[in-house]
Amino acid sequence: MANPIPKATEEVLSTLDLSGNRKWIYPTPSHGRFWRARLVVGWVLIAFFVALPWIELKGRPAVFLDLARREFTFFGLTLHPTDTVILMVFLLTILVSIFFVTALFGRVWCGWACPQTVYLEFVYRPIERLIEGKESQRKRRDQGPWSWDKTWRKWAKLSIFAAISLFLAHTFVAYFAGWENLLHWMSRSPMEAPGYFFMMALTTGLILFDFGYFREQMCTLACPYARLQSVLMDEDSLIVSYDRSRGEKRGTYRERKKADKVLDLDDGEITFGDCIDCGACVRTCPTGIDIRDGLQMECVSCTQCVDACDYIMDSINKPRGLIRYTSENVIDGNKTRVARPRLFMYAALLLGLITIFVSLVATRAPLELDVHRASGTTYNITADDDLANRMSLRLRNRTAEPAELRLVPTSPQGAQVRIVGDQQPLLPPGEIVRFEAWITVPQDVLGPGAAIAEFDVLLDGEVVDTHSVRLLRPQNSP
Repeated sequence: MANPIPKATEEVLSTLDLSGNRKWIYPTPSHGRFWRARLVVGWVLIAFFVALPWIELKGRPAVFLDLARREFTFFGLTLHPTDTVILMVFLLTILVSIFFVTALFGRVWCGWACPQTVYLEFVYRPIERLIEGKESQRKRRDQGPWSWDKTWRKWAKLSIFAAISLFLAHTFVAYFAGWENLLHWMSRSPMEAPGYFFMMALTTGLILFDFGYFREQMCTLACPYARLQSVLMDEDSLIVSYDRSRGEKRGTYRERKKADKVLDLDDGEITFGDCIDCGACVRTCPTGIDIRDGLQMECVSCTQCVDACDYIMDSINKPRGLIRYTSENVIDGNKTRVARPRLFMYAALLLGLITIFVSLVATRAPLELDVHRASGTTYNITADDDLANRMSLRLRNRTAEPAELRLVPTSPQGAQVRIVGDQQPLLPPGEIVRFEAWITVPQDVLGPGAAIAEFDVLLDGEVVDTHSVRLLRPQNSP
């Protein structure tokens, strides 16, 4: 008979057992100096997130991603699909910024600014503790049978979670639809805007599912950022780490008192490190890991273990910093290298992208103009023997104010531009306007070869562009 395979004792993830089942965690908050700083940062970010769709700059929300009209506004700058290069440089700047910040400060985004952490730790979990009690009480209640006490607490928590999720969903959708439209739709029947109500219900459900159930698994299972840290970080990146040289050998008070009476004949008296193996760092971790096991993918650098350990060190009259912000090199007894090739490369690339982005925005023309020949037309010869071509124009006013358009021919001599309808178009801000115009040129001023006409484009009397078009002409022209 074959020997049975020994059962594995290691964990797959901190929130999963070996069979893949969810392990619920009940983190105990540690209200230390880092927690207080994160609380301030978190609520500033929440206020910023809620206020942005309400704040107007140049007649538009500060951030407005209008997918229906394909307009993307960022603090007064409105980009359109034709601004492909600017959009590409903008996205690349964000990407390289993430690389640079991660290489220098580690996962500071995850622990301090990520919406998943901010809302879960400073909105949803505090409400849960207020309604259901401390972590030990919740754990016993969750593992016990259903009772009236358990039922009303669960439903009260779920109702408040749903209300907050509904508000956050409206705020999120306001970035894409605007509060003015949202308030209008909210006052109407759902049948008048079924797409909006479906989108709102779906967004609310996803937020409620995330913060009410999925929680830390978003960081440990779904988020790809954690899996990228191995290539984005190095031994000099800032991390939250346990100082093994100072903390080991671990020992509780009971073990230490017992060891005081034991003499090791080979090594002398048994000595312990500063870690008293109290488990406070594990109980407070929002992803359920033991930071003493080293750098782990699930660690979001929230510093809860730092606050918990500092409190214990203060209690036993030991110096703080057993768990602290540091780098792998420092833990190994080396110095942290701030100036290193990776950072120089990221910094140079980031500076270059920012320079390009600012230059593109500063030199972007206030008018987007596209001129081509009117469909199905060639050329005409007028009664005055002038060459006439009918052109189709598509214009977008990129400014925040309506502007009057004029087209003034500059060459060849005697050229004229006449807009069909004989009206000077008024261009609304951000809108696309299409119209047609006749370009006429005396044939006697045209030389051999291609016939080229040039004209200035004026908005409110100011020249903003010079455009040239190639005219069709009779083949037997000189």
